This record gives sequence, structure tokens and C-alpha cells, in this order.
Amino acid sequence: MSQYDLASEAGISTKHLSFLETGRSRPSRQMLLRLAACLEIPLRNRNDLLNAAGFSSVFEERSLDAPPLDMVRRAVDAVLAAHDPNPALAVDRRWTMVAANRAVAYLLSGAEPLLLRPPVNLLRLLLHPAGMASRIVNLPQWRGHAIGRLRRRIDCTGDSGLIDLLDEIREYPSVRANGAATDPADPDMVAVPLRLATMDGIMSFYETSTLFATPVDITVSELSIEAFLPADRQTAEAMRIAAGRDDLQSLPRPLAPAQTLAMMV
Repeated sequence: MSQYDLASEAGISTKHLSFLETGRSRPSRQMLLRLAACLEIPLRNRNDLLNAAGFSSVFEERSLDAPPLDMVRRAVDAVLAAHDPNPALAVDRRWTMVAANRAVAYLLSGAEPLLLRPPVNLLRLLLHPAGMASRIVNLPQWRGHAIGRLRRRIDCTGDSGLIDLLDEIREYPSVRANGAATDPADPDMVAVPLRLATMDGIMSFYETSTLFATPVDITVSELSIEAFLPADRQTAEAMRIAAGRDDLQSLPRPLAPAQTLAMMV
């Protein structure tokens, strides 16, 4: 954003913003929060900004199991259950899984049990050779997609844990895909699907992400629900049939965070 654009959005003059930028004026806590909101700075980093200016933190970070977040937890569980029989899971800022519906067991079938022991990282599970990588038909595209999302979040947050995760993923040995990558020029394509080789054939899923729109808690602001929705009729029918299998029925829905993948191993 230009200085003029930021000043206009914050409702202040460019002169005042210039004085704040150069240190000629000291910003109030409210001014810092206003500018941080205009710049869409993550809540965790807004606390860092306030602390650097000598103010106390404003945004709390509570466990998803904490009583004040009971309504959030129930909302997440309701969304996950509503996606059944299609896989859906909740992840934190580092793509660590915190909850999942029972259909996720179908998606993760065949993954190395060690990768399914909590804490489970979704990106690691997708791209690790012992995870789902060997079953992803269009692996080059999906690896690029996942790394792109990871880089954007690093650019936004500077999170050292995400930087370590990116370095780890880059070191994974190449895994030969099971078939040709999806052609992005396909005129019938509306998004790049995750094409997964399963015992029922090649399944195609579109991934969607759901976020809380107006969070004021750090944990809630960093929570997203990743759902894998059928990209064709074959996949939709296969997931409907799989929903009646004993291996999926043995997983309760919605799962508590501590149970989510320990029960899948």
C-alpha cells in the first residue's frame, strides 16, 4: 500500500502517518491497532507490534479446549460433521490437525502410522513419501500448490516453525506420481483437484478452506477447516458407499483433538 492509500483507509492525514513512520510522532495503542487492521497484520503479530511500542498485548491465545472457546469448538465440530461423508479437518496456523471427521480415515488410508501420531501435520502427511505423496496422481501440481500456500503464510507471519517445515518439505526425495498430472488447461476444470489413487480407483477432490471472519482470539484467527469435496460423480458415489463401511463407522464424529488420529493408527 502507498502511504496515501494507508492514510486514507486509516482515516488520518498522510502527514500524520509520515510523522509516525519517521518517529516524529508516537502512536497511541488505538492508532497501532487501526493501522495493523488496515494492513491485515495477523493478531499474533499485532501483539508483537504493541509490545514493541511499549503497550501490553490485546489479543488472547487460548486452547481450543478452554471453556471460553466451547462455542467455537462446537461450531468446528458441526462444520466437520456436516461435510460427512466427505473428508474435512481443522488445522492450526502450522497445518497441525486439531480435529477431523470420520471420512478423513478414508483419505489417509495407507499412510505410514508414524506420520499419523499426534501432532499430525497435514502438509507433511500430504507430501512425505511415506504419507500420501505416492498416491497423489498429480503430485507435481499439488506439491507446488502446497508450497505456494506455505510461502504466502511465511511472508505474512515470518513464523520460524513454518520456515523449518518448508525446508523439510524441500528435502523430501522425489516420488514418482501414479499417472500424468492434471492438465490445467482443461476447459471443464474449475479448480485443480487432488487426484488420489485408492482401492476404489482414482478419486478427485476439490479442497476448500473455511475461516472465522471476525476473530479476536489468536487461536480462532489461526484456525481453518480444510474440506475435500468430490470433483466428479464417481468420487461422490465412492465416498457415499465408503461412509457405510465398518472402518469409517469405528471412528466417532466429531473427534476430539487428542483422539483425532491416534484412533486412525
